[in-house]
Amino acid sequence: DCWFYSPNTLISGQTGKLMYVMHNSEYPLSCFALFENGPCLIADANFDILMVKLKGFFQNAKANKIESRGTRYQYCDFLVKVGTVTMGPSARGISVEVEYCPCVIANDCWNLLMEFMQSFMGNHAPGIPSVFGTKHDSIYGPADTMVQYMELFNKIRKQQQVPVAGIR
Repeated sequence: DCWFYSPNTLISGQTGKLMYVMHNSEYPLSCFALFENGPCLIADANFDILMVKLKGFFQNAKANKIESRGTRYQYCDFLVKVGTVTMGPSARGISVEVEYCPCVIANDCWNLLMEFMQSFMGNHAPGIPSVFGTKHDSIYGPADTMVQYMELFNKIRKQQQVPVAGIR
């Protein structure tokens, strides 16, 4: 799940970057705090309590909670997680996460991942994620997954802001 926090401009008088506080069931003892176009902080699960104490600096945008819940499948060395993305009470999209477990350098196995995804997604398989561009030959970690979820959630949120009359 993901909670959006915006800077409290009444106190600071300045506009700042949004902060996204995210949780992942694969890492139940961790909490991820991502700043817009910035670093990712990995903290313990009690980070949410700290955010309550920082309400003078960050305010929770309560109507913006978004989450992806679904099923986890394992096929040989691949993990596939298919989830329904919900914002409030309504479904907004579907997420598909694919991981090739033996590889920790994402660029080394991207072609294999693409071939696997195309086997069940066909032409709907995604292009290379933007996080790969910054990783090159470094180890892929949980924070990189959370960045990709944040990008997906932001795309879905922006789609919801388009007026209905403008959709064709």
